[in-house]
Formats: sequence, structure tokens, C-alpha cells
Amino acid sequence: MVSIKSEREIALMKEAGHYNYLTHEELKKHLKPGVTTEELDKVASDFAKKNGCILSCLGYEGFPKSICVSINDEVVHGIPGKRKIKNGDIVSIDFTLKYKGYESDSARTYIIGDVSDEVKNLVKYTEEALYVGIKEVKAGAKIGDIGNAIENFAHSHNLSVVEELVGHGIGTNMHEEPDVPNYGEKGKGYTLKEGMTICIEPMLNLGKRYVGMLDDGWTIVTEDGSYSAHFEHTVLVTKDGYEILTGE
Repeated sequence: MVSIKSEREIALMKEAGHYNYLTHEELKKHLKPGVTTEELDKVASDFAKKNGCILSCLGYEGFPKSICVSINDEVVHGIPGKRKIKNGDIVSIDFTLKYKGYESDSARTYIIGDVSDEVKNLVKYTEEALYVGIKEVKAGAKIGDIGNAIENFAHSHNLSVVEELVGHGIGTNMHEEPDVPNYGEKGKGYTLKEGMTICIEPMLNLGKRYVGMLDDGWTIVTEDGSYSAHFEHTVLVTKDGYEILTGE
């Protein structure tokens, strides 16, 4: 069931979103060649705990770490470990943070050192696609408006859209209804209502859209080995538009 948040709940989700943003900002300070993905996981976990928050990925359906760190052809759900980040990598960091019972979810993709113009554009246009989708949000709009805008933008820049993974509602649970695909038909799907909170998260590939899962049972990778980027915000639906809850 889709939940409409009260003023009290929205205030708490704004606080959760702010701490999510601050955790990303802390992680950004540590992103450099030589750091392990496990070290990043500890940075995030310690910072969240210091601020009275919980990183909800840990233990979610058995996920063994606090954040997802996905590198290059890894789309999402990369498990932190001993792997060291190196020059030329792109690193996607995604996590859900809970504050006083309310969740916030966001993702960013970072360029580490020197990459090709093609890879730079992948990251740039994936982030832009997120905001293209967010701009469709307002009470009375349709879920399909968001996905259609993202899909058209991605294809205009020769990027493919992962279809097996989608955005979602969020609140006291990490994943709530409705699903928010990054593709779709304008004017179709669930009608957005004031007070809804949703996560919009384009995952775009340089190559074809098809993905598979590694033997760890979590990490999603592109089938053709092409690079993938991922950006996400938690967004509040307002009467006349939207408010990004994980933006500052």
C-alpha cells in the first residue's frame, strides 16, 4: 500500500535525508586510489552511528555490509571487501539510512582519476537523467512520466536503461509501493499524491541494458562488461512539485 506521510513524518524524513547527505559527503573525503571498499563501509557506518543513525543495508535480506559499493561494470549491490579502488575506476555508492524510524536512500557515482570522455559522459548524463526524472514529480503526475523522461534522455545520449531494477516508495521501510521504473509511457501508471515519498534512481549503461548477477548472490553487473552509473535521491511529492530530501 502507498503511504501518505504526515507533517511529523515528513519532518523526520527530512532529517534522515540530511544525515544521508552528510554521510555521502564524509565518504567523498575518503574516495581515492588505494582505499578499500571495506574501509569506505567502516567510514559510513561509524559516521552514521556517531549521528544517531542506522545504515539499513546491513542484514537486509542477508546483505553483509552497511553500504553498497559498485565499481565500473557493477551496476548495484556491490559488497565491500578487500578490493582497492584504483585510478580510472568509477565508483557507485548506494545506501539507505534510518533516523528515528524513517528511511532515506540515495546513490552517487564518482570518477576516480583519469577516465575516457565516454565514461565521463556516462556519469554526467546519468546524474542529469536523475534530475530530468525528478522534474516530472508533482501531485497528479503519473509514475510513467518519470520513467519516460529518464528513458528518452538516456537514449538521446546513446545510453541504455537497466530495466530489471527500479526506484521505489520509501518511509518506515526501505522499499515501499509504488515501483518507480526508469522507463515507461507518459500518462501511465500510478498517480502521484501530495505527501508521498519516492526514490528515483536511474541506472544507465554505456553498452546494452542487460544485466546478470555474480556468484555472491548480490552484485549486479552488465552482461557485456560495459561501465554503468547510478544516481538516486529520495523525493517528497508536493502539491505543485517536489522537494529533494537527500540533497543537503
